[in-house]
Amino acid sequence: MPSLKDLRLRIASVKSTRKITSAMKMVAASKLRRAQTAAEAARPYAERLERMLGTLAGSLAGNAGAPRMLAGTGSDQVHLIVMVTADRGLCGGFNSTITRNVRRLTTELLGKGKTVKILPVGRKGREAIKRDYGKNLIEGFEQLGRKGITYPEANAIATRVIKLFEDGEFDICTVVYNRFRSAISQEVTRQQLIPFPAPAVSATGDKAAFEYEPAEEEILTTLLPRNLAVQVFRSMLESQASEHGARMTAMDNATRNAGDMLNRLTMQYNRSRQAQITKELIEIISGAEAV
Repeated sequence: MPSLKDLRLRIASVKSTRKITSAMKMVAASKLRRAQTAAEAARPYAERLERMLGTLAGSLAGNAGAPRMLAGTGSDQVHLIVMVTADRGLCGGFNSTITRNVRRLTTELLGKGKTVKILPVGRKGREAIKRDYGKNLIEGFEQLGRKGITYPEANAIATRVIKLFEDGEFDICTVVYNRFRSAISQEVTRQQLIPFPAPAVSATGDKAAFEYEPAEEEILTTLLPRNLAVQVFRSMLESQASEHGARMTAMDNATRNAGDMLNRLTMQYNRSRQAQITKELIEIISGAEAV
């Protein structure tokens, strides 16, 4: 049974922890508002750009003159996985869900005889995945978005991916990230970036008659790299909003648990103190009667 001193130390420790978790919850809530606004603002542009490129790509699918980022390499042997996680922890299962999904995807691809390379964006993902697939990791990115995610940061990642593709380092690139739903809900999302997933042509072959200036090939050659940067930017914004939401929820739960523990420790301390006082009174009375 712990002594009164031990209980006082534990109570003081839990109180300090509750102050920290409460402060972290408020900070995460403040950052969540800005991150959520940025993520929701980026969705319409990213979705419409992808839809517009899909329309163009559908008319060029299978053509010999299609850009390489649309046509691909003609193989699916080497896969590059861009894993978007956080640099910090204390955000519930935010990082672990991404890590499990990437680990599952990697296992599936390796089981099919494919070659897998993993480009981590965020320190926590790299640290978690290197235990099982350290040899599949390539140099990634860390400490991004410390003052908010910016487009140049996303463009740097996209430029690196395009350089790897042009050097023949992979055939298919997929980004894995948490899509923000709410402060308590995030959805793990896989999105193929390279080659650009062109929509399937309808069975009748009907399509609207559009004339483009300049030609579709030239438009796609210019916009496909830009679309890649936009989709990476969107995934990073979604991931950051999900991180703050997960951290706010985790810190709220931690604060409540600390309060429950504090109540139990206080009750235990009061009972132990009462028992000690009663024991001392009995000893005093017994000593007086003995005299």
